[in-house]
Amino acid sequence: MLFLIKKWQKAITFNIKETLKIFSTSLLLHVIILQSLGLCISFLFDNVERNFNLEVLTHSLVSNFMDALIYGSFFLAYYYYQKNRNYQNQISTYNEALSENKINQLKTQLNPHFLFNNLNVLDQLIEEDKYKASDFLNEFAEIYRYVLEVSDKKLVTLTEELSFAKSYFSLMKHKYGNAFQLEINPKTNNNTFIVPLTLQLLLENAIKHNLGTENNPIEIIIKIGENIIVSNNIIKKQNQKLTSGRSLQNLKEQYLLLSNKEIEINHKKEAFTVTLPLIPFHKND
Repeated sequence: MLFLIKKWQKAITFNIKETLKIFSTSLLLHVIILQSLGLCISFLFDNVERNFNLEVLTHSLVSNFMDALIYGSFFLAYYYYQKNRNYQNQISTYNEALSENKINQLKTQLNPHFLFNNLNVLDQLIEEDKYKASDFLNEFAEIYRYVLEVSDKKLVTLTEELSFAKSYFSLMKHKYGNAFQLEINPKTNNNTFIVPLTLQLLLENAIKHNLGTENNPIEIIIKIGENIIVSNNIIKKQNQKLTSGRSLQNLKEQYLLLSNKEIEINHKKEAFTVTLPLIPFHKND
């Protein structure tokens, strides 16, 4: 059977037509080979008539056929079980590699996005106040070090990400002052994880798409419970450019790949809210 499987089988997985062909041919060859050997031995000892009369031959054929049917069935079942298990392992390994590659692609899209947006802020500050621009640049260098550190990580602890979000928001205050306000209501521990730069991206999104003032600020609230809820009131900019929403779509894809859960985006007239699932455990590679 193993010889015929290697010779005839073309399908990667179980194929009924190929299996029946292999099984029936194996049964036939098994019976023919055993009877041929029996005939040779009978000729050798000169007892052909005794061993190959109708009654003995019928009994021998039935016995050989039943043995081949039973043990051959067990062998094929075991062979295809092992083959299927190996195939499933290969698929699993391939899917993991595919997901890993996709996540890396998504992360490489985010880092230039982060750098480009903040260099734009720096460029504006240089024109407005060179001393603020200098402070901004120094703090930005420290913050970008974190971005580089987490660039090869799938997830980070929520505590780390909250600390980074606070540092990033402090950086933005160089330009916007109290026009944007941040409130964090954390109930967190180091056993919960989050996609790196998630909170920073949502803070950036709120700042980019809204026009806050000191008298009428944009209030960004981060609430942490079973999920993370990031919300802000909306004061739309006039003549705002249309955006592709690629960053949020990027984030949705990362969460789906890493946790098999989707983020929820709720865009109303008065408020914009994003709900993020917390990931309870992860071992970084």
